[in-house]
Amino acid sequence: MTYKEAKEQLDHFDKTHGYPFDRGSADSYYGRPRDPHYYPEGTYKGDKITDLTEAEIEAYHAGYDYNEEFGDRKSYD
Repeated sequence: MTYKEAKEQLDHFDKTHGYPFDRGSADSYYGRPRDPHYYPEGTYKGDKITDLTEAEIEAYHAGYDYNEEFGDRKSYD
């Protein structure tokens, strides 16, 4: 899949900071294992939500997968 095709498929996900798609892509970026969650008030603000709907889990994994294929990784060097 090309970058353009992937971006078009992901347009329906809410990419707000702290939401499932964002958290999935961040976990991938920092080399963390998959752990579907989100913060409804923004990253690390308010309660960490781990009881997700199927749509939220899908968004989390989409963010993780997207970063794995097209994103970057944090360098700790």
